Amino acid sequence: MQVTTGSERSAEEADKSARWWKRLRVGLSGKLLMLTIVFVLVAEVLIYVPLIANFRINWLNDRLAAAHTAALVLDAAPSGMVPETLAKQILDSIGARAVAAKMGNQRRLLASADLPSSVTVDIDMRNVTWWRSIKEAFDVLLFCRASDVMRVIGPAPMAKGQFIEIVLDEAPLYKAMLSFSATILVVSLAISAFTAMLVFLALHYLLVRPMGRLTANMVAFRADPENPTRIIRRSRRNDEIGTAEEELAEMQTELASMLHQKSRLASLGLAVAKINHDLRNLLASAQLFSDQLTSLPDPKVQRFAPKLMQALQRAIALCQSTLSYGRAQEAAPDRRTIAVEPLLEDVREALGLTIEVPIRWIVSVERGLTMDVDADQMFRVVVNLARNAVQALEAHGARDPARDQIRITGRREGGVVAIEISDTGPGIPEKARKNLYQAFQGSTRPGGSGLGLAIAAELVRAHGGDIMLVEGTMGATFRVTIPDGDVEMPNRRAARA
Repeated sequence: MQVTTGSERSAEEADKSARWWKRLRVGLSGKLLMLTIVFVLVAEVLIYVPLIANFRINWLNDRLAAAHTAALVLDAAPSGMVPETLAKQILDSIGARAVAAKMGNQRRLLASADLPSSVTVDIDMRNVTWWRSIKEAFDVLLFCRASDVMRVIGPAPMAKGQFIEIVLDEAPLYKAMLSFSATILVVSLAISAFTAMLVFLALHYLLVRPMGRLTANMVAFRADPENPTRIIRRSRRNDEIGTAEEELAEMQTELASMLHQKSRLASLGLAVAKINHDLRNLLASAQLFSDQLTSLPDPKVQRFAPKLMQALQRAIALCQSTLSYGRAQEAAPDRRTIAVEPLLEDVREALGLTIEVPIRWIVSVERGLTMDVDADQMFRVVVNLARNAVQALEAHGARDPARDQIRITGRREGGVVAIEISDTGPGIPEKARKNLYQAFQGSTRPGGSGLGLAIAAELVRAHGGDIMLVEGTMGATFRVTIPDGDVEMPNRRAARA
């Protein structure tokens, strides 16, 4: 037997309540319809209030006008003698019980029939304010009784009279106001329905439907962000909705590109891990074989064997740290004072820029220039920059030794060494400059990965230095500045801050 605790019952009730409220949730279209109806009804109420007050005033003025005509007839009778039957007919025609007028200093009762013992309310039409007319109109609608009698006083335009007054039953006014209110209600409902429909359709077309399209697209894009068909199609609108669609499309395009790139990077990382494992073993074997070369007496072998050993050692060390990019930081630089010219010569030999190659290698550094750097990491920096220069010149077209040049200059500026690597190639495209030091985004040639500049920038910054593209030069010129170990560069101070 399963026992349900009080906390479990409370959780179930809360869950049911949440599901009920979710089912009851009104969408944007429903909210818009309800607000439209409410606003139209409020507008109709604001219109109805002065209308009903004005209707009451007009009704009373009509009775006063009829009473004025009757007063002229009654006053014109010889000696004021009017047969009782005729007086009653006149009173019935205007719906009054009595008609009186003030003439001069006298107040004269011109005709009467069934006078009540008391009058419920007095109404003076000679001085009517809008607020009082509204209040008295709703008093009639809300508090009128069948036995109520009112006395209405109005101006008398007769030559001898100063005002005229009539005694009326209030019930006919009440019925007339109810009939008018019913007519207004029917007309208002028709106008409200038509207006609400037009407003709803207009807002639905202008706002709700585009917002629904944006919402549906965001939900679909979230389900499969790498699918290019899920990117929203921009409409031709030039208002805020059009701007939102344009910005959303740009954001989705960039996000899809980033996710696609990350997927490629993940696949590339797995492939590199497999290649790195086998390549490291092959290089170790090659290193063992190269050890045997040192025992050969050939002068050329004796000359190149140490360089081959050094190249293999660098390759093995690079293999071991290949996966560090993107997953962990490069190893901290092991800084020592090295000469710059031998380093540049090793770079030239590593790139195979011999006399036979139609690319001129020009080195112009200060005599005896030294740097406080990690030799292997600095070698990688210069190799990557110089290799990019070689590739740019090779892609430039027919080779011309007088034109195709790689120039490296170096000098000391206080506690900082500045090295510039420049070429006479086509330069860096504007599109590549935005992501120049980002892997797989800053490549300047088709099929390139952009890793060379990214690795060079990371190694330079690890030394507390800086790398920048020099503007206004022919081809491309990169300036690398490396401070001595005891010198604080601005970028290093900013990083620590």
